[in-house]
Amino acid sequence: MHSASQNWSDGIQLPQHRGNGPLGRARDWLDERGRPAWIVAMILGFVIFWPVGLAILGYIIWSKRMFGCSNRSQRSRYFAAPTGNMAFDAYRDETLKRLEDEHREFLNFLQKLREAKDKAEFDQFMDQRGSKTDD
Repeated sequence: MHSASQNWSDGIQLPQHRGNGPLGRARDWLDERGRPAWIVAMILGFVIFWPVGLAILGYIIWSKRMFGCSNRSQRSRYFAAPTGNMAFDAYRDETLKRLEDEHREFLNFLQKLREAKDKAEFDQFMDQRGSKTDD
C-alpha cells in the first residue's frame, strides 16, 4: 500500500513511510521535519564520525534537499486531519487538490514567461552585436 495515509477502523489516520528499510524511514522522517533536521543530522554525523557527516552532506547536495527538497513537489503539500464529516472532508480534499494543480500550472506559466523574456533579451543582444560588427 503506497498511499499517504492508512485508514484504521476507528477513523485515525497514520502516515505511512515512502522509503524502504531504516534508511528510507530516516530520510522520510528528516524530510517531514525539513532542512534544519538535515543540517542537525549532518552536524551530528561529523561529530560522531566524520565520514558519516560527509556522506550526509554529499547526499543532501546530490538530492538537492538543501536547495528545495525535490520530494515536496511530488506529494501533497497540505494535510488536514479528518473532521468526521465525510462530505466536508471530500470537498476540502478536492479543493486543495484543485488549488495545488492551479499553483503548479501557474509556476509552469511563470517559468515559460521567464524563458520567453530571456530569449527576447538574448535575441536583442545578438541583434545589437550583429549591428556593431556590420559597422
